[in-house]
Amino acid sequence: MREWEQSRLNILTADIFGFNAVQIGLPQINGLEANRMTNKWLTDTHLPQTKEESIVVVHDFTELPFASQSLDLVLLPHVLEFAAEPHQVLREVERVLIPEGQVIVCGFNPASLWGVRQAAGRLTGAHFLPLNGEFISVPRLKDWLKLLNMEVNRGNFGCYAPPCATDKWLDRFSFMEKAGDRWWPYLGAIYIVQAIKRVKGMRLIGPAWNKHKAKAPHGVPVTNKVNEYTNKHGKS
Repeated sequence: MREWEQSRLNILTADIFGFNAVQIGLPQINGLEANRMTNKWLTDTHLPQTKEESIVVVHDFTELPFASQSLDLVLLPHVLEFAAEPHQVLREVERVLIPEGQVIVCGFNPASLWGVRQAAGRLTGAHFLPLNGEFISVPRLKDWLKLLNMEVNRGNFGCYAPPCATDKWLDRFSFMEKAGDRWWPYLGAIYIVQAIKRVKGMRLIGPAWNKHKAKAPHGVPVTNKVNEYTNKHGKS
């Protein structure tokens, strides 16, 4: 899962430009590795356990410590499904993003073999993933983003193999990765959704030039003056 997410995030973030980017949560993945922005930060809810994890800010995900409209990109790897208030997290992301800023959300797909295993684990107690997480479907996530005026730009699904615990069985089902991507693409265990913040009524305005309209001369037109002189003095 980490290998697939890392490769897809490298592709998605490489072409996103700006000045400030933030990854919130999951320091085990460097989702901004391929991004070329000047300022990149990694935040989490707790201090790192190893020196390799460069956590710069520790905070509550429902109250982001960033100014409004100050970030060009926000990455949320598996944050919403484990947040107590996922709606508030998204609202905070919308607040800190600049107009046309982008958010990338990674999540577990409930309509997958991993989702079925997770649902069965709640009944049997033999869970595969942490039980405190609530899987959020892609249509549901799109509705939340739409309410915040965020337009979904693209999406990716991956990890079609069953939730096996050993490399031996994962290798046996490795054929399902290519087959799933072709024949049942929406049933991948992991999804990545990229959205853009839209601001209604906003348009780019160029410099305001002080233009004066040419005014017509006051008085009698020149042609009328010529005709008046001709009538009085006769033609030469």
